[in-house]
Amino acid sequence: MIELTQVSYGYGAGTLLNDMSLKLAPGSFHFLTGPSGAGKTTFLKLCYGELVPTQGSISIFDQDARHMNRDDVALMRRRVGVVHQDCQFLNHLSVAENIALPLTVSGRPMQDMRELNELLAWVGLTAQAEAKPPELSGGERQRAALARAVIMSPDVVLADEPTGNVDWDMSIRLLTLLIELNRLGKTVMIATHDMNLIRHAKSHVQTRVLRIAGGQLNAAGADL
Repeated sequence: MIELTQVSYGYGAGTLLNDMSLKLAPGSFHFLTGPSGAGKTTFLKLCYGELVPTQGSISIFDQDARHMNRDDVALMRRRVGVVHQDCQFLNHLSVAENIALPLTVSGRPMQDMRELNELLAWVGLTAQAEAKPPELSGGERQRAALARAVIMSPDVVLADEPTGNVDWDMSIRLLTLLIELNRLGKTVMIATHDMNLIRHAKSHVQTRVLRIAGGQLNAAGADL
């Protein structure tokens, strides 16, 4: 699905990520950890074509990321749902409208409101459907971001610190939703610094833990 081969990436004269290789197989579940500034967000951006490597190659659904044109990228993004760390919404639209926005942008307006209502119920936001984003709590915003990321029924879900600004109970709720997606066959990768979240997940789902440090990508130790 997504395969990185000897990928390096740098800003300016420096190299942030160096010689990284990884294959995200269908239905796999990965955690990506490492210290702040190590390059976790950059790594995720490489995985969904927001950035292209300075060296090496990335294949996304059998297409070379370097050679994808704008239309190729647009089609690929329908298959990759991204939960961004900053959770940006359009504040003049309702929560339901924000969640449905990827369908509108892609020219696929939802024909059956039942589908949207089911998604709102799945993330526990039925009561907030007509609210505006500024009215939501941190946990509600994260759940809305997850719903928006999966409304196109993507094959891959990439989540960048999805529990970074919420309490433990909400972290577990968000993790449970991501595990449910994985059990439906979705490939999931979560970037996080929360070791307790990773330990909790390992008791519920088969997962691979990766660590970025010093520009290198390695399997994390068993002490997690």
